[in-house]
Amino acid sequence: MPSLGVDMQAGTLTDWKVKPGDHVRRGDVIATVETDKANVDVEIYENGVVDRLAAKPGDKLPVGTLLAVIRGEGEAAAPAAPKRVAASPLARYKARELGVDLTTLSGTGPHGVIEAADVERAAQAARPTVAAPVPPAPPAPAPAPPAGTPAMTGMRRAIAAAMARSNREIPHYYLETRIDMHTALHWLEQVNLERSVKDRILPAAMLLKAVAVALTQVPELNGYWVNDDYQIKEQIHIGMAISLRSGGLVIPAIHDVDEKSVGDVMEAVRDLITRTREGRLKSSELTDGTITVTNLGDLGVETVFGVIYPPQVALIGFGRITPQAHVADEMIGIRPVLSATLAADHRATDGHRGAQFLTALNGVLQEPDKL
Repeated sequence: MPSLGVDMQAGTLTDWKVKPGDHVRRGDVIATVETDKANVDVEIYENGVVDRLAAKPGDKLPVGTLLAVIRGEGEAAAPAAPKRVAASPLARYKARELGVDLTTLSGTGPHGVIEAADVERAAQAARPTVAAPVPPAPPAPAPAPPAGTPAMTGMRRAIAAAMARSNREIPHYYLETRIDMHTALHWLEQVNLERSVKDRILPAAMLLKAVAVALTQVPELNGYWVNDDYQIKEQIHIGMAISLRSGGLVIPAIHDVDEKSVGDVMEAVRDLITRTREGRLKSSELTDGTITVTNLGDLGVETVFGVIYPPQVALIGFGRITPQAHVADEMIGIRPVLSATLAADHRATDGHRGAQFLTALNGVLQEPDKL
């Protein structure tokens, strides 16, 4: 079971897309997993043959649980593995003491773990002359929340856990700059004149591409902090915060943004938003993001200071482009101005490097024809 986000602890296997004996290649979708946030298509990362499936649809499994065995092309099939049993140490002791086969039991503990009480019930059931113990009365239901209190959904709970971890573990620092968007918007207007209405490029796509280009100049903000070690990533996979109509937030990534044209980025944005809201994301889109961009300009927000999504080390926030008094060429005029913010991890970079990134971002947007 892959980890599809820092906040994920378990997932439910919805269905298999393969069967034993099928040949698979890197990138093939082999299963669908339901998480608190979305239904996700799980991809394979190696070429090979499906040897066996170790889980069945409907199973809710902790992250790291074996789902399937894939053997390399030409390798002999692995012998069938004994059934893995999740049981507490006390349950295993009781099973040996009472002669109970753990593989025949279904656990009632968290994630199906077999508890000592499960073993004792099985032992009692195997002795018909002994009356089964009376199960304890169920606990009284918790009092209902006051009328009008919003319920915390699984997704909202997962988001809260991730953000709490971020605030608790990451020493954030914040920077802001204001960017004159006159040249960039004029360039975008000219580009869109040659496109149909449905193919128009939105400023959001231009900003994503600009972030990617700026990261090639200041790569220290593109990577992960894992096990007290900073890993700068060569690939630039930008996570894009997408709100769902039902509430909640998902942050799938667009891959290799620096290698795409602005038009290609726009197509990727449209596709990603559509599939996110339809619950058709791929596992790599939820795990590969190397930096996140959140854009709240369409909601009228002028400035946004975000929270880093671990294990990433930076988040870029964009607000609404607003007409403001701005000095250009020693003249004061009204210009479209964008607030760009940086939330960064002080363990990986410092304010000096963060300022260099924002300066690079500004410079890229003053020469949009080079995007």
